[in-house]
Amino acid sequence: MAAAGLRPCRVLLAGRGGALRVLCASVRGLAAAPETHFGFQTVTEAERREKIYKVFESVAEKYDVMNDSMTLGIHRVWKDILVHKMNPSPGTLLLDVAGGTGDIAFRFINYVRSVRERQLQQKLKHHQNLSWQEISETYQEDKSKSLGDSQVVVCDINKEMLKVGKQKAQHLGYSEGLSWVLGNAEELPFDDDKFDVYTIAFGIRNVTRIDLALQEAYRVLKPGGRFLCMEFSHVSNPLLSRLYDLYSFQVIPVLGEVIAGDWKSYQYLVESIRRFPPQEELKAMIEDVGFFKVDYQNLNWGIVAIHSGFKL
Repeated sequence: MAAAGLRPCRVLLAGRGGALRVLCASVRGLAAAPETHFGFQTVTEAERREKIYKVFESVAEKYDVMNDSMTLGIHRVWKDILVHKMNPSPGTLLLDVAGGTGDIAFRFINYVRSVRERQLQQKLKHHQNLSWQEISETYQEDKSKSLGDSQVVVCDINKEMLKVGKQKAQHLGYSEGLSWVLGNAEELPFDDDKFDVYTIAFGIRNVTRIDLALQEAYRVLKPGGRFLCMEFSHVSNPLLSRLYDLYSFQVIPVLGEVIAGDWKSYQYLVESIRRFPPQEELKAMIEDVGFFKVDYQNLNWGIVAIHSGFKL
């Protein structure tokens, strides 16, 4: 088939000269470019990356407001569940990929601080014979390390999303144990075996090569490290699925236009959810890169699923 497809080019080249040589080379190049999807459109991988970058560049300023509007605020509960499932302890090193606006990072910091505070209170209870001055000094010393050497690195490919996240962090008073890195989930700028936990929340469906992103997640995790992915998924109940589709395609793009002035970006976000692999298929993909004990938890009948796996 490939040779037959090139014959017209050869005939034309014989009679037309160098200009057609360039045209035929371009046609072959386009045919060879790997194809994927952008929502329901078929595009090349390069085109998809560019289009997705522009989507998030466009929605960055209104991203949090739109999340609240689209999910009626339930996304906050889902993210709380993710961090509680992680159950980080002081000293945990977290990489949050596609976490530009900081929602997971801020929750991680709050959770670790809470654990650290409880540990400090328990420690003081076991030192009842200390003087008030000694208790005060111990408390102040430990209090100054509220995260117990924990750190979270937020990595996002989009400069505008990171900009919004940094502004939120400054406004909310988060600075200790928090850093921001511009990077691609498919080619992370980190050493092997570096992190205790890797999270990606509502981001993996926007990655062009999910297999590469999963391989990178495995690479940067320490042995014993945990992978956690939260993403919109597939509703199994037929009636609920129809209602969900109606809301997604008829309401969410309208909200995008009214709140963010951007119908097309939110139309893509809805379409990207429908094109995303179902729970069992994603589970198999995670296992294929080497993760063990892979499972998932459906939230709200499968509207969202949290996948978990370990690097052993």
